[in-house]
Amino acid sequence: MAKGLGKGLDALFKDLGPDNNNNNNTVQDIFVKDIRPNPHQPRKFFNEEAIEELKQSIQSHGIMQPIVLRKSIKGYEIVAGERRYRAAKAAGLAEVPAIVKELTEEQMMELALIENLQREDLTVMEEAAAYQMIIDKLNFTQAELAARIGKSRPHIANYVRLLGLPAEIQVFIAKGKLSMGHARALLGVKQKDQQNEIAQKAVYEGWTVRQMEDWIRKLNENVSRETKPVKKDVFIIDREEALRARFGTSVQIRQSKNGEKGKIEIEYMSIDDLNRILEILDQK
Repeated sequence: MAKGLGKGLDALFKDLGPDNNNNNNTVQDIFVKDIRPNPHQPRKFFNEEAIEELKQSIQSHGIMQPIVLRKSIKGYEIVAGERRYRAAKAAGLAEVPAIVKELTEEQMMELALIENLQREDLTVMEEAAAYQMIIDKLNFTQAELAARIGKSRPHIANYVRLLGLPAEIQVFIAKGKLSMGHARALLGVKQKDQQNEIAQKAVYEGWTVRQMEDWIRKLNENVSRETKPVKKDVFIIDREEALRARFGTSVQIRQSKNGEKGKIEIEYMSIDDLNRILEILDQK
């Protein structure tokens, strides 16, 4: 059953069913030393300034909202509230208020992802990596994951495709130096070294997405002139660029010498990527 992201965690716990006592919201004090972070935490970067501010708030007012935990072999694992846990630890608290839920590994991974998506805490690359982790570990298809977390399949596919970009570009995206729009434009460049060169130029010169798209279009025009004796019509070049932007992948319109017939080639990287493109084609 699809779970909309507008729901709070309490509603999501109820969706998991009554079998595992997930409706029990009894708050208890748990020793900080017995708690460890969620090994499936999608978030990789925590703002130290925000943690410091939260620490000071906790020192003045205590923890206002309990952390959500699950029992593990060696104590407890965090399901929701790692920022509060880190701040409490920094504040020197021996115990924290917590609600303990009985959750499977799958439920824990799913809830950790949904909590971060609800709070919009994840970077683009953290979100992409989280989707891929759940797909791999829980053997979900992109369509199944989309239904579980209330996203569209093309949304999942577009994020997962970012993991195919070179590591240097992924770092730029993770640090906010390149946007999702920049990343999608770079996916239309086949050569990894060219992707890196364009990304570096975009970061150092502060390109907008439109500037990057224009640069890539000119690059593809030059490649076309070098490899084909027949010059493409300006209208065809514009249509190719529009199609690349729509499908988020490389698109080529190839004409015969007399220009009367030809073919359109749309590149896809996987079956899920093909399904994403077919969904776009089905849209009216």
